[in-house]
Amino acid sequence: MQLPIQKQEEEADTILPLINVVFLLLIFFIMTGAMHAVDYFNVNPPSSSSEIQGSLDDTVILVGSDGRIAIDNKEVDEADLQLSILDKLAANAGTVVRIKADGRADAARVVEIMELIEAVGVGRVMLLTLEPGE
Repeated sequence: MQLPIQKQEEEADTILPLINVVFLLLIFFIMTGAMHAVDYFNVNPPSSSSEIQGSLDDTVILVGSDGRIAIDNKEVDEADLQLSILDKLAANAGTVVRIKADGRADAARVVEIMELIEAVGVGRVMLLTLEPGE
């Protein structure tokens, strides 16, 4: 009668290393996985020495090097951009808009987008930059 009991103990002992490996792999993939939101298209902001940082709740508008605009991870034109901003202003009158423009983007295009945003009633617009050396 002791043989079956020994078999059950042996089976339990052989499954423990497998469970350990599964948990180690789980921890590895959690630690190495991407833990931040990915922008709709690649944007490399210019560098700046300013130390002011925005809130994570702010609305972010992406401006690509070719002048494309994206908000909420979808590409939009100027009219849709203004409508999206109006919706956000209706939900929260104190909405702060952050513009994350590529360093190679035309400065006139960025100013044009800032004017579009201000035309719908946004009181505060921030231009995102990188710290020097990043």
